[in-house]
Amino acid sequence: MQRKTELEPRALMKLAIEVMRQSVSEPRDDGKASPKVGAVLVKPDGAVVTACRGELRHGDHAEYTLLERKNRDSRLDGSVLFVTLEPCAPGARRDPKVDCAERIRLARTKEVWIGIQDPDPTVARKGIEHLKNNGIEVHIFDRDLQELIEQVNKEFLAQALERAGAKKPVEIILSSLENRFPAAVLTDFADEALSVYRERVGITEPVGSDEFNRRLLQQGLLKEEDGRLVPTGFGILVFGREPRRAMRQAGLLGAIHYPNGEHERKEFDEPAVMIPDLLEKWLNDKLPNVFDRSKMQREERPPLPFEMVREAVVNALIHRDYDIEGGKCQIVVTEDAVTVSSPGTPPPPITLEQLQSFTAPMLSRNPELHFVFARMGMAEEQGLGIRSLRDRAKELGLPLPRYTWDAPYLTLTLYRSAEAAVKTLDQVVLNSLSKSEQQGWQWLATKETITSNEYAQALRLPYRTAMNHFRRFQELGLLEKTGSGRATQYRILHP
Repeated sequence: MQRKTELEPRALMKLAIEVMRQSVSEPRDDGKASPKVGAVLVKPDGAVVTACRGELRHGDHAEYTLLERKNRDSRLDGSVLFVTLEPCAPGARRDPKVDCAERIRLARTKEVWIGIQDPDPTVARKGIEHLKNNGIEVHIFDRDLQELIEQVNKEFLAQALERAGAKKPVEIILSSLENRFPAAVLTDFADEALSVYRERVGITEPVGSDEFNRRLLQQGLLKEEDGRLVPTGFGILVFGREPRRAMRQAGLLGAIHYPNGEHERKEFDEPAVMIPDLLEKWLNDKLPNVFDRSKMQREERPPLPFEMVREAVVNALIHRDYDIEGGKCQIVVTEDAVTVSSPGTPPPPITLEQLQSFTAPMLSRNPELHFVFARMGMAEEQGLGIRSLRDRAKELGLPLPRYTWDAPYLTLTLYRSAEAAVKTLDQVVLNSLSKSEQQGWQWLATKETITSNEYAQALRLPYRTAMNHFRRFQELGLLEKTGSGRATQYRILHP
């Protein structure tokens, strides 16, 4: 297919998905599902060419069909590519086959939009990294479109995760923790941590068996050297007996600040797979229940929305930048909020703005860690879990979570009560709000977007008073106006 168009990224993402659905599965006797992949190329002259996997020959990758079969004699310098699955990286294919990421580089493509990561944790993000290392600008599809890709490829993704790591290791190194950890041996793994993982995942092979260790090898947690298996840095983080002794940035630091001014700290230096359960037990033992005082009858609530805290902590452990050795993941609990801090910026190309608007695409900074927690049911397969945090806050009537950047930490704030959104405002901002405006902000903090009419009706305010509130909120950077006329809405900024 070839036509001319202006570069409208979302429309071209949708076109790539439409083309993806036309993929032709190769006939196989082994029952393996073929991925469905669509690719769209926008040439410098505006011409658009598409291809899907298997379109011209069984098994041919969409990128190969597009670049080599359909555009072999074309000059593609400066073109833009949209592809629904991360291109395979150098080292992922058997010689003499050329990997797709290298083929894209050789075509002098200037920009690539990628749907979802490779599901194999040992090669995920390596195609992306190869493109970025060669000066190609990389973007990720919108979150809702990623979910469409995953739905269509559900069978393939499930099988790919099951046989993860079976490919030839890709030479690109995203983190030094992929390598053998210095002087580490198999006995440095904690049996209890391995047993927890085995039970949660439903692995039938006993801990320590050849088949069990083969799984860890495939997942990038072990490495083969000189005919023996040795732990990688990621393996030590996940299962090591004392990972904190081996690397000071491992683990989690917890702190509780009580209403009476007392505080308590605890270091979680255990294997990463055990930290979420240990943290929950510690907090449950220490914190009294919170009561909802907005109702006549006192309604007892759990001391924390633990499913949200677990999601936040697991995300922090998975997505932190482990090259920042001077910082470690932290959780701080106060009467009003829970803050979870993780060293490092959002994994590029995800932005802070995407996180705060709950639209960030699914992308893993450390796929090996993410794979482990996802298989244990503690994390989304490829994402940051941000929509589940938002949705659960809405269900509980709590203010929406808030992301902030305070170098070198990315911090997520979870609120413990409806009133917390007001109490945690900057004191100068809080003092400038009337009681009526404070009540209004308490309600707004549970929303993403709103209209002035909805606000007036919910707060039972005259429309003119509601608009006065909105003007004040805008002056303070709490609201942002979008659209005009009947389409006017206000986006809550959660500063």
